[in-house]
Amino acid sequence: MAALISLFVVVVLSLVVTRVATVALTLTGLSREVARFQARSAFSGVGFTTSEAEFVVNHPVRRRIILLLMLLGNAGFVSAIASLILSFLTAAGPREVAARLLILVLGLGALWALARSRLVDRYIGRAIGWALRRWTHIEARDYASLLDLHGDYRVVEHEVGPGDWLAGKTLADLKLREEGVLVLGIRRRDGTYIGAPRGWTEIRPGDTLIIYGRAGLLEELCRRRAGPAGDRAHLQAVAEQERILERERLEDSFSR
Repeated sequence: MAALISLFVVVVLSLVVTRVATVALTLTGLSREVARFQARSAFSGVGFTTSEAEFVVNHPVRRRIILLLMLLGNAGFVSAIASLILSFLTAAGPREVAARLLILVLGLGALWALARSRLVDRYIGRAIGWALRRWTHIEARDYASLLDLHGDYRVVEHEVGPGDWLAGKTLADLKLREEGVLVLGIRRRDGTYIGAPRGWTEIRPGDTLIIYGRAGLLEELCRRRAGPAGDRAHLQAVAEQERILERERLEDSFSR
């Protein structure tokens, strides 16, 4: 039974370590989803995607966090497997094996439920974030929070195809701001990056756009095809944005 308890301790510590690392990576400017994925990937030792890895290894603070996770994860995984094996090898008989297996399933299920709980995640995240700001020197902003990416707004990347409504037009022609969409940057096919592009910047097939706006609108925009249907979708999005702005103006006037 002691080996089984030690297994639960290892699992709990693993969840705590990855949660601390997730918050720390978020404080360096990574989005919450990317930070969680990178922390779990590094801790489990399965690696992480090439494009996202560049954002980690090129940042000194993130690199140290990932390195520590790799070291801790390697030791934790071995300990967990050893504890699990010892727990069943020392069982007195089939009944005890079944009892320990039941305890293992129920215990891991409870830990999984706690790890997935939004309420627990919110309070633990706040506590860890406060501690990291209080006793560490991570000089970066949480851009996901600054842009309210946990609400209805998102930052997404979209690779422009030849038949996209966006292709072959300048930003001035597209009038995306009237839809409530901001183009934060453009990565050309040859690797050239254009930050805060101006109206005369042309969108070309093969470009990757970094765009900010309401989640539903961005999804529709990324699917929008060239032609009359795309133009109608643009006009509908503009009308919807005008309704949103009018509602915000009314709410602001009532709050005064």
